[in-house]
Amino acid sequence: MSSGASVPELAAPSPASPQQEAELAKLIVSVLSLEVVPEDIQPEAPLFNQGLGLDSIDALEIALAVSKTYDVKLRSDDERNHRIFASLRSLAAHIEKHRTR
Repeated sequence: MSSGASVPELAAPSPASPQQEAELAKLIVSVLSLEVVPEDIQPEAPLFNQGLGLDSIDALEIALAVSKTYDVKLRSDDERNHRIFASLRSLAAHIEKHRTR
């Protein structure tokens, strides 16, 4: 008997608005002191490796900034992190779904 609790939480993320994605892009550029303008970060482009080239230390810094800015906790041991941090859009959707208003 299944209660449906095993359904992945990211199966149907709440979409973030383009404004929310732009706000998050500005936060990422600011926190990481990136040499790109926030508008150049494509919402679906990978944040890590071939995308912006971010690494695990960058992910920790982003997680801390997201926690302070949006009151959304991102845990380093969360098995969904590869999906949460896949792109600006996926991170923004996760924040939108879990932020306290």
